Amino acid sequence: MRGPSIKSFIDPFLLWLFSVVVLASLFPVSGAAADAFDLLADLAIAFLFFLHGAKLSRAAIMQGIGNWRLHVLALASTYVLFPMTGLAAQPILAPFTNPLLISGLLFLTLLPSTVQSSVAFTSIARGNVAAAVCSASLSNLLGIFLTPVLVGVFMHSAEGGQGFDWGAVRSIMMQLLLPFLAGHFLRPLIGGFVDRNKKILMPVDRASILLVVFSAFSAAVVNGIWKVLDIADLGLLLLASAVILAIVMGVNVLAARLAKLSREDSIVLLFCGSKKSLVSGVPMAGALFAPDQVGMIVLPLMIFHQLQLFVCAMLANRYARDPIEEPSDAAAQVPQTPEEIAVAAKAQALTVPEACSEGVANNLTLLAGHTERMREDKA
Repeated sequence: MRGPSIKSFIDPFLLWLFSVVVLASLFPVSGAAADAFDLLADLAIAFLFFLHGAKLSRAAIMQGIGNWRLHVLALASTYVLFPMTGLAAQPILAPFTNPLLISGLLFLTLLPSTVQSSVAFTSIARGNVAAAVCSASLSNLLGIFLTPVLVGVFMHSAEGGQGFDWGAVRSIMMQLLLPFLAGHFLRPLIGGFVDRNKKILMPVDRASILLVVFSAFSAAVVNGIWKVLDIADLGLLLLASAVILAIVMGVNVLAARLAKLSREDSIVLLFCGSKKSLVSGVPMAGALFAPDQVGMIVLPLMIFHQLQLFVCAMLANRYARDPIEEPSDAAAQVPQTPEEIAVAAKAQALTVPEACSEGVANNLTLLAGHTERMREDKA
């Protein structure tokens, strides 16, 4: 099997994002034009979250919701472990770079996990896909409530966090939560259309984010973003992002071992618990922060987004190449005694009627004989 090429590690959408940043840097809008772009960006954000709500399937969530230990660990990684790393990084980085960039780094640690890439990497690595869908969807749903609150708690008095207040929490509820709920409650009517036309609607998702990024970086350029940033700042952001990602992934691997999760569930925790959503983060930043701050705030997220895709792509392909252990002979024994039959039936949520007990036992004895002969022939 050929390994993935370097191109497969690069998210094509990130190239569009950087192109928009360059465009905004060369041709920033201001005045009435900036106000018009801001209004379009607000409408695009509302429509984006309306589509997110319409795409969220309750059936997918219910399919994996019973695996509560895994979901608690994944949510703890997203909303406890990540914020702790962001808070710890602030005093360390403060002497070396712009305060708004440090705030942006903290902001990315408060965001929900991704859905699409988490599920895709879990599938490639042969993990528990149903649980990944559930975990990532839960993270995004809770993020609409938790991220604004966490931003209010941890960034309200943070250096460089001027412009944020608790009114922004109410604003995000109106701008993001209401469209999301509207889309979700209308899913019985429009869900089929949305599911059938994902390829058509994806450009709408992406165009909404690009519009927000253009508006944000236009305001940032007008306020002199490239006069206060240099290549050293970007290098420091990349290094800080790599350290945060390594810490989170290492802790998740350790937590999976301590919790004795299966291989499949450990993969879910690794990928769902180590991601941060660009799709949710950019609109949330637009709703939570002043327009002239958004460009700086989302820059660390854009860097972290590509880094997480690069690392997770390598790990997913490594997991895909790992051999999966075959069940041992002891685990593959055919139940024959009444006690063994009762345990096996219970494990499969089956009830063996008393009248059928003798026939079931005879058939299993016959099957055990055939199994033993096949093993001998194979040996």
